Amino acid sequence: MKFTKMQGIGNDYVYVNCFEETVEDPCGTAKMVSDRHFGIGSDGLILIKPSRVADCQMDMYNLDGSRGAMCGNGIRCVGKYAYDHGIVDKTEIDVETASGIKHLSMKLKDGKVELVTVDMGRPVQTSEIGEPITVDGKEYCFTGVSMGNPHAVVFMDGIKDMEIEKIGPSFEVHEKFPDRTNTEFVEIVDRGHVNMRVWERGSGETLACGTGACATAVACILNGLTDDEVRVTLLGGDLLIRWDREKDTVFMTGPAAEVFHGEI
Repeated sequence: MKFTKMQGIGNDYVYVNCFEETVEDPCGTAKMVSDRHFGIGSDGLILIKPSRVADCQMDMYNLDGSRGAMCGNGIRCVGKYAYDHGIVDKTEIDVETASGIKHLSMKLKDGKVELVTVDMGRPVQTSEIGEPITVDGKEYCFTGVSMGNPHAVVFMDGIKDMEIEKIGPSFEVHEKFPDRTNTEFVEIVDRGHVNMRVWERGSGETLACGTGACATAVACILNGLTDDEVRVTLLGGDLLIRWDREKDTVFMTGPAAEVFHGEI
C-alpha cells in the first residue's frame, strides 16, 4: 500500500489515494499505521476516495480504529494532496465528508498548496452556555458545540501545566456524552487570541484539532469572551477562525504540509 504522511500544524495522518489503492480493512489499517513504534506513526488514517457528489471524498479513522466524522486539519491536507497530486486542477473544490460537503479555497506558493480556507459549515450549540459538569469530583463549566462532531469547550487558566492525560479521558467518557466527546481546554489571551489544548476522542491529546479550534472560537463568542475572528494557538501552531454570524458558518484558515511518502 502506497501512502503519504501529511500534517496540519502537527495534527498528522497517513493518507491513502483510493483513486489508485484499495483498503479493505480501514479500521485495522488505521490502528496498524498509526502506531508510532510499530507502524508509521500518526493520529489516524484518511482515505481520499472518488465521490459522486463532490471533487473527492474524505474517509477518516482515528488511531484506535474508530471512524471519525470530520477533521479540520485533515481536510486541509486532503485539499493539498488533491491539488498537488493532480486529482483536481483547481483551487476551489468540494470535499465529501461524513458530516457533509465542505468547500475549500486553496492558496498556492511555487505551484503547491500552502494555505487552505475551509467552510466548516454551521456550528450547533449542544449545551447551555457554561453548563456545569462534575469530572473526577471537581466541578467545571463547559459549552458544547458540534462542528459535525461533538466538542466540550472548557475555559480555565494554566492550561500549559495541566495534566491533560488524567482529566481528558474522564471528560471523553463522561455520562453527559453518550457518544464520547472531544474536549478543548482554553485560556483567553485577549479578544482576538486564545490558547487551546485538546483531548480528542479516540486519539488522546493531539498537537492540533481543526474542528476543536472552530468549536472553541464559537464557544468564546457565545460566552462574550472574544470578537468574531479569533486566532487559536494550539501546541502545533495557529489557526485563524472566523464565525460569519450572518451566514451562520465558520471559516478556518491554516497550513497543510506533506511530510513524506512511502509504501508499507
